[in-house]
Amino acid sequence: MKFSFALLTFALLVRVSSAAMPIYETAINPRDDLTLEFWLKPDPACPAGARIADQPILSGRSYFRLETGERGVLRLVAPAGNQVVTTPTALPTDRWSHVVAIISWHQTVNNKPVPGMLKLYLDGHEVGALADPVPPSFGSRTGPRLRFGGDYAGGHRFTGELQRIAVNSRILTPEEIAARTDAATAPAKIDGVLGDWTFPLAAGSSMKPAFVVTPAAAAPAGNLTLWYQQPAWEWVHALPIGNGRLGGMVYGGITEEVVQLNEDTVWAGGPYDAANPEGLEAMREGRRLIFAGKSGEAATLLHDKGNGRPNRGLQYQMLGRLVLTFPVTDTTVTGYQRTLDLDTAVARTTYTVSGVTYTREVFASAPDQVLVMRLTADKPGAINFSAKLDTKLNQSRLSADGDALTLDAMSTEAQGIPGQVKTHTRLTARNDGGTVNVSNTALTVNGADSVTLFVSAATNYVSWKDISADPVARAKAYLAPAAQKPYAALRAAHIADYQSLFRRVSLDVGSGPGGVLPTDERVRQFHEGQDPALASLFFQYGRYLLISCSRPGGQPANLQGMWNDSVSPAWGSKYTININIQTNYWAAESANLSECHLPLLQMVEELQESGARTAKVMYDAGGWVAHHNTDGWRATAPIDGNDAGIQPMGGAWLCTHLWEHYLFTQDKTFLARAYPVLKGSAQFFLDTLVVHPKYGYLVTCPSNSPEQGGVVAGPTIDNAILRDLFAYTASAAEILGVDPEFRARVLATREKLAPFKIGHWGQLQEWLEDTDGPNNHHRHVSHLYAVFPSGQISEKTPELFKAAKVSLEARGDAGTGWSLAWKINFWARLLDGDHAYKLLTNLLGPPGHLGAGFEQAGGTYPNLFDAHPPFQIDGNFGAVSGMIEMLLQSHAGEIVLLPALPKAWPDGSVKGLRARGGFQVDLAWKNGALTTAKVYSINGTSCTIRSGQTVRQLTLKPGESITLGAQLH
Repeated sequence: MKFSFALLTFALLVRVSSAAMPIYETAINPRDDLTLEFWLKPDPACPAGARIADQPILSGRSYFRLETGERGVLRLVAPAGNQVVTTPTALPTDRWSHVVAIISWHQTVNNKPVPGMLKLYLDGHEVGALADPVPPSFGSRTGPRLRFGGDYAGGHRFTGELQRIAVNSRILTPEEIAARTDAATAPAKIDGVLGDWTFPLAAGSSMKPAFVVTPAAAAPAGNLTLWYQQPAWEWVHALPIGNGRLGGMVYGGITEEVVQLNEDTVWAGGPYDAANPEGLEAMREGRRLIFAGKSGEAATLLHDKGNGRPNRGLQYQMLGRLVLTFPVTDTTVTGYQRTLDLDTAVARTTYTVSGVTYTREVFASAPDQVLVMRLTADKPGAINFSAKLDTKLNQSRLSADGDALTLDAMSTEAQGIPGQVKTHTRLTARNDGGTVNVSNTALTVNGADSVTLFVSAATNYVSWKDISADPVARAKAYLAPAAQKPYAALRAAHIADYQSLFRRVSLDVGSGPGGVLPTDERVRQFHEGQDPALASLFFQYGRYLLISCSRPGGQPANLQGMWNDSVSPAWGSKYTININIQTNYWAAESANLSECHLPLLQMVEELQESGARTAKVMYDAGGWVAHHNTDGWRATAPIDGNDAGIQPMGGAWLCTHLWEHYLFTQDKTFLARAYPVLKGSAQFFLDTLVVHPKYGYLVTCPSNSPEQGGVVAGPTIDNAILRDLFAYTASAAEILGVDPEFRARVLATREKLAPFKIGHWGQLQEWLEDTDGPNNHHRHVSHLYAVFPSGQISEKTPELFKAAKVSLEARGDAGTGWSLAWKINFWARLLDGDHAYKLLTNLLGPPGHLGAGFEQAGGTYPNLFDAHPPFQIDGNFGAVSGMIEMLLQSHAGEIVLLPALPKAWPDGSVKGLRARGGFQVDLAWKNGALTTAKVYSINGTSCTIRSGQTVRQLTLKPGESITLGAQLH
């Protein structure tokens, strides 16, 4: 039976006084308005705290709960736990009471606050209310289930009788409530009710007995494990795995296990060119209007004529799901634990039901290019399940192909461009005991001792301009050899490959009592300061994610890395190149994952080709250009609104990553390959920079300071990026011994750019004009690019250093996830480790934990994904960079040890960090002071080492290392 979401009613007539009585649940939308109705009669012995209704989240907290209180009263409790509405007297135990709870959350709609309320009615009369309750922002709108009769673990059980429960997905009026208060008999139906049920419920009901999950007695060993005591409620609770190309989100369910699948080339639409021939004249006229003081007119013109066609990028899309259904009827589950071991990159779920302990392990193998799941039980013949593949993509077709279940599909249309990415997914099984049957709808296993499942997937995507591959042949080529290998060999090869990257770096910043808690609870309590080890776990989780979603030969990490459960995700899960994708790779070199940087560097090389056409068509310029966004098809034209799209700096900013890779590796072969890309970007600006009629500087025009301030000429970020681009291009030419005339030209042009300016309230100006506002708290802090990721402003430029700090203080400590991460890096570069740590604490709390007014203040989901909100992975990666900057800096011609160590990390150590110039550094400290430093030279270059005011020059041979004491001796 299907039900309208407008109003659902569930009737029950049962006495729930037995501890064996099942708890019931139903799925609801956690942010929607609700009216809950109960006709109940509590037992005289019903204890305080007995849950009548509870919507739990993974840490054991509630969105809200209705429960009995001391002396038999009834309480409606808001998320904070200290906001309570209570009935004035105890509920009668000798007659029926009609109880109504109204839940309406404070929300922000179209940037405007919508007030909420929690109200409690008893027998038609309002007994109390709470104004504007704010719900926990733990996840998406698919949220946790609503439970009746007890809590998630099966405790706090209500004892007594419930005559009916009604769940209404709207707010009932006081008149409607009054009309339904006849507590002596079951109330009449009202309009919109599509079904009533009595217990036991019939099959197909959306209200069903709930599983009572008792967690495992002990936490997993080690300090590199994410672990949980319940299955994932929703996507941001699931655990990510990936091999750089193929990824999954593992839920750890009991009756149903879901692994949501991604493949990094599944993009909507197909190859296209967004360069707009109308843009050339629009850019020229827009420039004239800006210089004439008519920025508003310029913005209108550029919106209509100066954007690409289409004026939106194309989105990255989910591949599908692997769904296993288990015939579990016993609703009592014990010993449950769900883990992700960062040292092995293996997700594991274990639990006991009906006397059998089941274990599942899942990993994505880079050596074998398949996703592997191993299912075992401690009793023979106990493994039974049905597996299927499904997808939200177009033209999906499920079928059998020999011993494999296959799913074919097509990416969707976007912006008028037909979907052209063909996907093929294959599932096969290797069993010990029992039987495996594959039909056109499912793969079924009966009576097995153990089973290994293999998932392979591929597309027809060859490159951004070629979709000619055979996805079936590709997927078969991955699956056939892998499926012949023993599970132990697959697992060992996967771990060896992964650990060759992951184990390069270790970090210890201390521990505390909070470290023994489940990961979701650690996030909730991190602000209390009892768990410094969560920062270490978050650091290594960021490295784990980069290894898992960015491997040589694959696509770069997008806005969600590679994990996405939608065909139309937030911001298209594209490559936003005015900050976000750069943030993804800030730590690639310093965190000793240089190979994981290569997919981004490859994309920059590809953008050179597509960007050359945009440069010619829309600017009549040589070289190449990319604006603020690109996608799997390497589009380079301006898109979106003018406060974002009309900024030609995305490609130039990405070019700085080419130079950074060289600085860390000293790889001249790479530099020779990168130089034409650097030169092409510089050439574009040599052709398009114009003299500002008022100031006389060479400036970009039109442009903007992302993503605010309208279309302007020469914003500070543009000038700062160009100073870097021109300097790096000139240095590369000198190192390679090429293009002396071009080198001289870019250096001469660099001198004609607008300098940094200090404004009237001491701030570093964001624009040429002194129009910055001290009350501007925008998430973008683009004019401080010169502080980080660049190093143009440092202690060596004290006046600008001070002005940058004034700007950052005015911007404030709030921000989306990536913005908080950027600010952590800023404060580390400004040598204020305690302020950087404060923002790390803000980032590592649950979304919304700072309260009303900070809804966009970032945070961390239970699975440690960064909350923009919603999820964006850049906050994860940016925070890793920020923590490294607190411990090691090398941007200003020196390797600086512990430059911004916070007081929260008095003792600790780190091993394996990389510094510019080709060095690896290990550090240890005690009571906030350096104790030892080991410096290893990869290439045999010289360096300057600084610790506080102590400086030492080092010259080491290739492969040579030196261990220094507290005074660098």
